Amino acid sequence: MALLGGKSMQDSRLSDLSQLIDKITHALGQTIKWLTLVMVLLTFIIVVLRYGFNVGFIAMQESVLYFHAIVIMLGAAYAYKEDAHVRVDIFYQKFTARNKAWVNALGIIFLLFPVTIFFGYISVDYVLSSWRVLEKSSEAGGLPLVFINKTLLLLLPVTLFFQGVSELAKAVISLQQTKGA
Repeated sequence: MALLGGKSMQDSRLSDLSQLIDKITHALGQTIKWLTLVMVLLTFIIVVLRYGFNVGFIAMQESVLYFHAIVIMLGAAYAYKEDAHVRVDIFYQKFTARNKAWVNALGIIFLLFPVTIFFGYISVDYVLSSWRVLEKSSEAGGLPLVFINKTLLLLLPVTLFFQGVSELAKAVISLQQTKGA
């Protein structure tokens, strides 16, 4: 294997791929952070209008649900990238870098990838049927964008899958670098 500054060409390609995916996920995560702030402010406005002035708007209330869905569905990949997800690390925290890389790689291959693929697969018909009729809110004055909101059911597994590719690349690089250790 040709070496580039101590790295194999394969390591370099994996690293480049991982960095690209991480940049996209990071940008998405930063956007989600701002949407979270907008959601909180909108919730505050709804509460003030409702209880202070006895005024309510269904579309405004539904928009908070949409923001919430966006934050959860699109924020999952960012949480995974930042290692802010739930991890039972009673044993993991004491593992060597090589053992952690093995756990991460096997977890991605045998858990994350199958779950994201399955979730995407079972969501396709549901989302497409919503798009076919351009589904809108059943509430009078509600948002006519239910079909767009349901699309998040496909974006969640896609973003998580690609972040899994990035994390798998990092694990493979770590395994190659700690070979024999």
